Amino acid sequence: MHGTQPDHAIASLRTSLIRAALALIVIACGLSLRWYGFPLGLPAFVVKYGGSLLWATMVFLLVGVLLPRLTQSQLAAIAMVIAAAVEFSRLVHMPWLDAFRLTTAGALLLGRIFSLWNLVAYAAGIAFGVWIDRLTALRRAD
Repeated sequence: MHGTQPDHAIASLRTSLIRAALALIVIACGLSLRWYGFPLGLPAFVVKYGGSLLWATMVFLLVGVLLPRLTQSQLAAIAMVIAAAVEFSRLVHMPWLDAFRLTTAGALLLGRIFSLWNLVAYAAGIAFGVWIDRLTALRRAD
């Protein structure tokens, strides 16, 4: 029994590293979409909700980095709770929080304006994250 524990630790570390790498790729894609989407002539809908979708994908992957032994369903549920909490936090207005939201980091991390449509984009992004995670897990199994 003790012989299998290091294998699980190595597998968890490998899973976390892959998810972290994927999260960095998703972050780069999201930032590129936000910075270059409009100059490239992409519709506002694609830039706005594509960024939200990728943000939620990143949240799913980062939760997976921190909790590699949880199932994808558990990770998805936690990521959705985080995404919903962040979205509903936009209804809370405190001077320090509103000031943070006006910064680039605040806008990227927390957003500025509440929208129920963002919850739809987040659900799609988390589903996309689950799909990516499954693909990488299948490749590791080969």
